[in-house]
Amino acid sequence: MLILHDPRCSGYGSAMRPEQPARVLRSAAHLRRTHPDWTWREPEAADGDDATLLTVHSAAHVKRLSQPRDFDADTPFFPEIGDHARRSVAAAIGAARHALSSSSPEPVFSLMRPPGHHATAEQAMGFCYLNQIAIAALVARGRLGARRVAVWDFDAHHGNGTEAILLGRDGVLFTSAHQHPAYPGTGTQDRAPNIRNWPVPPRSPRLRHMQALRASFDAVLAFAPDLILVSAGFDAYARDPITSMTLEAEDFAALGGWLGQARRPAAAVLEGGYHDDLPLLIDAFLTSWDKAAKAPA
Repeated sequence: MLILHDPRCSGYGSAMRPEQPARVLRSAAHLRRTHPDWTWREPEAADGDDATLLTVHSAAHVKRLSQPRDFDADTPFFPEIGDHARRSVAAAIGAARHALSSSSPEPVFSLMRPPGHHATAEQAMGFCYLNQIAIAALVARGRLGARRVAVWDFDAHHGNGTEAILLGRDGVLFTSAHQHPAYPGTGTQDRAPNIRNWPVPPRSPRLRHMQALRASFDAVLAFAPDLILVSAGFDAYARDPITSMTLEAEDFAALGGWLGQARRPAAAVLEGGYHDDLPLLIDAFLTSWDKAAKAPA
């Protein structure tokens, strides 16, 4: 297991907000303590340069990241937020590169903030400033040699930004199983030719949600991707403070198991997850993924 992590990602934000430094501080400390054999690496800064950002985002949006005014009530301006977001992009691209270059499908996880799947080409929103998963998908297609890239989003919130950016792109699939109704209110239906959505009502039984997640992952497998990129959000947890879903730690372990059993190059990035149990949920997902990937075929 490779973890891409830059400690500077905890250098902004407030404990008064759900998306706060403790999310990664506590998760990194827990994973280092419980898995001393895992490899840790900082992302390469060059992967977050502005030329790369402009594969997805407008020049106006990239410039806006340095202007000291809030984007919306959930997405405030912080000093150097553009640099923090660029490092998240760099980690996502580095994770994709590692997944594609490994001789065997070694799991790789970007433990970074800010998250990204709500950011559109023109707008920061929902705690997200740059859409690192969409950027990584297009870089993988354009520079890293992948012909087909699937994005699997299991965050409790729909990845509206990722969907909007990837809609209609050749060689790319986006699938999402998410709570609806919920922020941002999108993801109610499929969108031709490459967008698949599974909205799940709040407080649905775990089995119903897991069936939707399995269907979304089966769609990924049917696409036969050269690379699977995962928007790994853990806010569908039963005790998450800002959602109304019912999953438990063992369900996130099951998702990791599916990913490992797929035997395809895959990389995951942290999106949501706001309960104090986040380190345990990430651990369950990664441990199961790592174990399944190493199991005899």
